[in-house]
Amino acid sequence: MTNDAGPAVVVVGSVNLDFTLEVARLPVPGETVLAERVRRAIGGKGANQAVASARQGIPTAFVGAVGEDPEGVELLEGLARESLDLTFTRRVEGAPSGRAFIAVDGIGRNTVIVAGGANGSLTGPDVDTAAAMIGRAAVVLTQLEISDEAVVAALSAGRAGKALTVLNPAPARPLDARLLALCDVLVPNSTEAAILSGCDDAETAAQALARRAPGATIIVTRGEEGALLLPPGGPVTSVPAIPVDPVDTVAAGDAFCGVLAAAMAAGRTLTEAVRQATAAGAHAVTIRGAIPSLPRASDVAALLDG
Repeated sequence: MTNDAGPAVVVVGSVNLDFTLEVARLPVPGETVLAERVRRAIGGKGANQAVASARQGIPTAFVGAVGEDPEGVELLEGLARESLDLTFTRRVEGAPSGRAFIAVDGIGRNTVIVAGGANGSLTGPDVDTAAAMIGRAAVVLTQLEISDEAVVAALSAGRAGKALTVLNPAPARPLDARLLALCDVLVPNSTEAAILSGCDDAETAAQALARRAPGATIIVTRGEEGALLLPPGGPVTSVPAIPVDPVDTVAAGDAFCGVLAAAMAAGRTLTEAVRQATAAGAHAVTIRGAIPSLPRASDVAALLDG
């Protein structure tokens, strides 16, 4: 699982306090709607993905930043309960902890606005302090709710240690060639793939991203349509979704990425790992909230065996 003693998966990314508002329908610009319920919980792409990995029984570390505020204490305590290694998650003086404001409608669709707070204070040097641990991991996973500097530092440390480097390019923003060259696996959803490639068709987008990131495997997640898998030099193949009745799509992509990383760290083949990740995403949409919806290994196995 690892090159030496230490976590098999290291996730470098964001952690937020999520405020989820359940609404009958999502508002259009200029419209006010009333929330039927408000929930508060730990979230953030990095934290969600780290928890999803840890719940598969894979030793997992999280590298991130919280504020020196009561919310920061709440976030750290919640992550510690998930048995994550938080050695390199620091508290930032003078910055609020990250927050996300999520609206979820009656059929599970959502919109998200993130106030990054302390997440924006995570620097390349911060990540470099964890380089030895990152380099011993089997898989290093990061996203784009933190600075490019921190993302590059995470992928570089993973690459130096011969870990498998995985980037979930969310939220989508322009990616330069230096960053893409550090990716072994790129995992956008279909919307992000379209933004990054300029191609609306998911298969065409995957092929365009493969040309920009030679040597990387491209995995495009497509919700109820499953996922597309494009290994270097190989054809695009489709991994079907597991049919479920969705109630909340928040963190489905994070469940996918975290379980994908855990499965690859456990030595699964790429196709097996994507299949497990697809089951994780399916489980996540059947439960409201981010952290509560992230599956354990038994949940993934139950869907795959069903």
